[in-house]
Amino acid sequence: MVSIENLSVEFSAKPLFQEIGFVINPRDRIALVGKNGAGKSTLLKIIAGLQQPTSGVVARPREMTVGYLPQVMEVSDTRTLEEETALAFRGMHVEEWTMRADMDKTLIGLGFRREDFTRPTSEFSGGWRMRIELAKILLQKPDLLLLDEPTNHLDIGSIQWLEQFIQNSAKAVMLVSHDRAFINNITNRTIEITCGKINDYKVKYDEYVKLRDERREQQIRAYENQQKEIADIKDFVERFRYKPTKSNQVQSRLKQLEKIVPIEIDEVDTKMLRLKFPPCQRSGDYPVICDEVSKAYGNHLIFQHVNLTIKRGEKVAFMGNNGEGKSTLVKCIMGEIPFDGNLKIGHNVQIGYFAQNQAQLLDGSITVFDTIDRVATGDMRTKVRDLLGAFMFGGEESDKFVRVLSGGERSRLAMIQLLLQPVNLLILDEPTNHLDMQSKDVLKNAIRDFDGTAIIVSHDRAFLDGLVDKVYMFKDQKVFEPIEKSSISLRQEKVAEQNAKKKDVKTEAPVVNAKQNYEQQKAEAKARAKAEKALKACEEKIEKLEKEIAEVEASLAEKNDMQLVEKYSQLQQQLDAAMTEWEQLAE
Repeated sequence: MVSIENLSVEFSAKPLFQEIGFVINPRDRIALVGKNGAGKSTLLKIIAGLQQPTSGVVARPREMTVGYLPQVMEVSDTRTLEEETALAFRGMHVEEWTMRADMDKTLIGLGFRREDFTRPTSEFSGGWRMRIELAKILLQKPDLLLLDEPTNHLDIGSIQWLEQFIQNSAKAVMLVSHDRAFINNITNRTIEITCGKINDYKVKYDEYVKLRDERREQQIRAYENQQKEIADIKDFVERFRYKPTKSNQVQSRLKQLEKIVPIEIDEVDTKMLRLKFPPCQRSGDYPVICDEVSKAYGNHLIFQHVNLTIKRGEKVAFMGNNGEGKSTLVKCIMGEIPFDGNLKIGHNVQIGYFAQNQAQLLDGSITVFDTIDRVATGDMRTKVRDLLGAFMFGGEESDKFVRVLSGGERSRLAMIQLLLQPVNLLILDEPTNHLDMQSKDVLKNAIRDFDGTAIIVSHDRAFLDGLVDKVYMFKDQKVFEPIEKSSISLRQEKVAEQNAKKKDVKTEAPVVNAKQNYEQQKAEAKARAKAEKALKACEEKIEKLEKEIAEVEASLAEKNDMQLVEKYSQLQQQLDAAMTEWEQLAE
């Protein structure tokens, strides 16, 4: 479908990649990977036709359509959400009702509410604007989707919806993402840019990692053998260079040396850095206690009756869709906004807070290196460059002034700064949005080894998996643990109540007007039979879902696994929908 042939790109005479080539097939789901600066975003722009290579060709059919989502985009402020999204259908012959249905499904899937449809786009933040652009691209149903970090501003519900959309509805897809779970769920091929070349693996990301490591080990062994061969040849030449009887053999060895093609070892981002938090004072046994905490903005209730206790040393995740109150509760804990109820911060708690706007507090007049060097202490003073490299500020990047950094780069720098502070309670609000997988691993290991307490607001399932001890779900103005037993009894009471209503409905004798003709009576009987059949099927579905939820809750009681938490959330949503359907059928 798309053929990339002998593609080369140079910046200031420095090659980014040289004479690479591959083919994108109609149903490919490709993860484009490589170290930061390897050229992933550049390659997407070239395939999209927005940038020209130094040499080489991108060949594709003339009638083929391409949808490209960059990391940063501009959305007009002169239209409503609905009007801006409708631009996706320009030039397309689509019926009005089909267009409306597709728009509703896509916008709601990406987290918008129906009441948002008439709001001007100027009222939405940068993250929500990115969703608007993503919605427009998906609605165009292009032959090839090119997505650059599409999950950075999506919550878990929207990410799962996007996964399902790509799996079921998209054609060819090539994407750059640092969300390991996301790319594992949707890709079937991994193209790696390394050393200015590409390696093409016809496997998912996790399998690619294993194959890449095996490949690199083979390269290292081959490189070591080659270096030994070169050393032996040079040693022979040096020993016998001035012996006339060995001159032919010396010349032969020199020619052999010239013919050797050096073996390259695939790049890795930066050696794994084990970052250890500086020593801090011990906090009280319970750093955070919430007792009947509620928060509302005017008549808009965010959450109510929040009761939770976080123990010293626990690593806790706040999860849920955007707008459910995760960041709001964090702001209550920080004392930034008023609330109702009692919220107690424990004895001797020292909080290190990473907010989503943390980057705005950095001093723009100093360099990246100086920003970190001023807060580093102890052994970390000698490892500042390594630390910066692990967070994508290696080489000349560390000498940039903070004022010229992008928003994402500032966020990463603010994260490094926080990791060097002596605190005993970490509160991190979406800390991984602008981190690559290497940086995430550094951060994850640091938090895992952290002696203090951590509260992490995140939609990154792979990052949270194996890191947190407890999960609090935010949904429908409530905050709860997925294994909370009271939720089961409440659900059972609701089913019992509805079953009682169902019996009442069944015992009511249908009233038939004597004047109705036979056909009318027959049609009504058929409709009742159909409704009863659907009702029975719905009951069986509810029973099955409750059984699955009970099994997941039992598993969660033994092991706090992020995939189980995700499954639990999905099953709950399905059960709520099934309950609503049952009520409608019963009526």
